[in-house]
Amino acid sequence: MIDIKFLRENPDVVRASQKGRGEDVAIVDKVLASDDAKRLAITEFEQLRAQQNVLSKSVGAAKGDEKAALLANSKELADKVKAADAKRADLEATAHSLAMVISNVLDPDAPIGGEEDFVIIEHVGTPRDFSAAGFEPKDHVELGKILGAIDTERGAKVSGSRSYYLTGVGALLEFALVNYAISSATKAGFIPVIPPVLVKPAAMEGTGFLGQAAENVYHLEKDDYYLVGTSEVPLAAFHMDEVLDGAKLPLRYAGYSSCFRREAGSYGKDTRGIIRVHQFDKVEMFSFCKPEEAKEEHKRLLQWEKDFLNAMEIPYRVIDVASGDLGSSANRKFDIEAWIPTQGAYREVTSTSNCTEFQGRRLNIRYKDSDGTKAIATLNGTLVAIPRMIVAILENHQNADGTVNVPAALQPFLGMTRFELV
Repeated sequence: MIDIKFLRENPDVVRASQKGRGEDVAIVDKVLASDDAKRLAITEFEQLRAQQNVLSKSVGAAKGDEKAALLANSKELADKVKAADAKRADLEATAHSLAMVISNVLDPDAPIGGEEDFVIIEHVGTPRDFSAAGFEPKDHVELGKILGAIDTERGAKVSGSRSYYLTGVGALLEFALVNYAISSATKAGFIPVIPPVLVKPAAMEGTGFLGQAAENVYHLEKDDYYLVGTSEVPLAAFHMDEVLDGAKLPLRYAGYSSCFRREAGSYGKDTRGIIRVHQFDKVEMFSFCKPEEAKEEHKRLLQWEKDFLNAMEIPYRVIDVASGDLGSSANRKFDIEAWIPTQGAYREVTSTSNCTEFQGRRLNIRYKDSDGTKAIATLNGTLVAIPRMIVAILENHQNADGTVNVPAALQPFLGMTRFELV
């Protein structure tokens, strides 16, 4: 949630941010007007309540006809106080609802534009020249079949489109990736977490996933629960309505969970294979830190993601995501895109977002230090999204005969150096 004080003092900055995102600019003036009405209602209520307190003391000291008159005035004033309180509560709820619509204020360094207006920060590694090796690379679906690793046909039979089974070495590869990710995160000081994947509306709304991202969220209407699309949601809500010890920050968590996405609006995109699916597993990094330390923390999360891709021995690029492609909670986001040989393109495999104090305010998470109690900053970063990482590993490390070499970092977890044909 946006800082209302910042909005009052910097409305043009917020308007420019909304415009840069391609979102409603007029909402800024609506929020300001609602905030003014709310504050006026609070003042009116407090003034009436003060009069009521004075009158109550007078009633106690009065006698006879004077007391009867004061009691009559007291009843009339009590009705006014009750009405003013109801008006105040209604206007506060309206102001809060409107303020929740405004997205996080963009980082001044974030590129402005749509999905294709990202800025490439760096390329790491060189895409493999398969023609020099004398063979045409197979895609991950074909490799998955001949290795007995991926079964999309039975996945579709049982669960519909964009579903799959990981079998044999495919399943073992997932376990190896998760174990390597958790091991790496633990060494870096993250607390491993297996969070719930069913959450209440407050958790989903607090993290910003019931706004522009709502169409991709699975909602269990009968029970009013949501299936999370990322463990960012339960990790962010882990400290909801709490005041944290500033001396213990940053608090870092690494959550492993299944993730669920409707993939609304993706008709016709990535229909082959396991790049875009409804259910997948992921290890997500999450950090609670002081706002002034958030930018440096963002760089650290990005470096941990790069370290993971380096260990997988996969060529990749890092991009600075453009404003129109940011989630409402992020003020800046970096994506890492792995090279996918059979597509001749880089595809997103991890991302990291700086959400500043936006989620902290929505979830009522604060921290306390010698300077008082303040809103906390939150950041998230995907360490490994299993299906896409499997795609990148299989396609980049394949051999002419269809076998696939295992990256050295994963060999201790798999007990093998190569995936053989079945």
